[in-house]
Amino acid sequence: MRNLSPRELAAVGAVDRDRIAADLAALVQIPSLTGDEDAVQTELGLRMGAAGLAVERIDHPAADLAADPDFPGIEVARRTLPVVAGSLSGDGPGRRVLISGHVDVVPAGDELQWSVPPFSAEVRDGRMYGRGSCDMKAGVVAGLAALRAIAETGGLDRPDGWLGLVAVPSEEDGGAGTLAAIRSGLVGDACVITEPTELRVVTAQAGAITFRLTITGRSAHAAFRREGVSAIELLWPVMEELRADEHARNEAEPVRALRDLGLPYPTVIGRVSAGEWSSSVPDRLVAEGRYGVAVGQTTGEAETELRAAIERACERDPWLAEHPPEVEITGGRFASAALAQGHPLPWSVGTAARDVLGRLPEFTAVPYGADMRLFISQGATPTVLFGPGNPRLAHAPDEHVELEQVAQCARTLAVWALRELDADRR
Repeated sequence: MRNLSPRELAAVGAVDRDRIAADLAALVQIPSLTGDEDAVQTELGLRMGAAGLAVERIDHPAADLAADPDFPGIEVARRTLPVVAGSLSGDGPGRRVLISGHVDVVPAGDELQWSVPPFSAEVRDGRMYGRGSCDMKAGVVAGLAALRAIAETGGLDRPDGWLGLVAVPSEEDGGAGTLAAIRSGLVGDACVITEPTELRVVTAQAGAITFRLTITGRSAHAAFRREGVSAIELLWPVMEELRADEHARNEAEPVRALRDLGLPYPTVIGRVSAGEWSSSVPDRLVAEGRYGVAVGQTTGEAETELRAAIERACERDPWLAEHPPEVEITGGRFASAALAQGHPLPWSVGTAARDVLGRLPEFTAVPYGADMRLFISQGATPTVLFGPGNPRLAHAPDEHVELEQVAQCARTLAVWALRELDADRR
């Protein structure tokens, strides 16, 4: 470690890996599937209080948020969106610094593909296993450990400013939890979302919309196949055009960090249902998929591009020209986001990581949606992603996280937060 003040060194030294493991185990053992985050938020609030933080819980009515013009959509019905914030603050106005993360997780899937029970929080070789361990309860716990370390070593050590850990629900199905936090005033001058990035600093994120295509053909007995029009075969020209559209959109990407990903805006058909009888030509097909939202593009503009690609496919097929597919946009709408070039926030996180870990982290982009786009666009809060864990383990069997990386993240966040709170003095 280098370039650390005595105050920063004390906070780094106060990060306790054993307490990190205990906090993370307690959260992972609560199966907080999207739409069922109440219990984990209660547990997290108790742990925030035990860490010396002022705790605020806001149960935002879901119906109220659904009327918001910036509502990102949801896929799971719910009555409330429970948001929990733990904070340290001075007596007067000053900089507001946030660390944020979501507590909802996706289902465990086929438990036979796991080597441990998915909500056991078992530790092997310094890794904690369990659904949500990586995505992203480890990041939430890293934020908690950072604020605890600061609280135990002198608090904010200044008469003003606010430092908060904001835990939100409903990220996995669109981000409504973060919009609820924003509408409740939980915004600031700088924010780190501790999504799993393997301690890389992410300055840009792609977005995505999900869609449903309903293709209509004409049924016939299988023995007279030519008298029918297979809805399954009609999907082929649509997929060919979507693939060509995907290639053109990705080749046109001007942001190098995104272009370096190879395929920042993938288009995928993830689910197909067709036919009712094996000896009949299928007359109806329903396909569901995902379409990337480019940086600088709204979800509405992405929808327009998707519909245009499907229209091009219809123009080249006589049947589709007369019987165009029905296109519906479904589920959450994940807009894209990028921090303005030259903004100081990525460098402040990067130098804190360098001074704590001994190396400057990579600055990169990611091809998936995250809540940073809501903080940037709706909350006017400069935001980056920086957290423990490999994102490729998210949503997968045997999801896990390195406990030492969680501690490294917490130490870095503690130094970063102290410096950010003092930014207006420099």
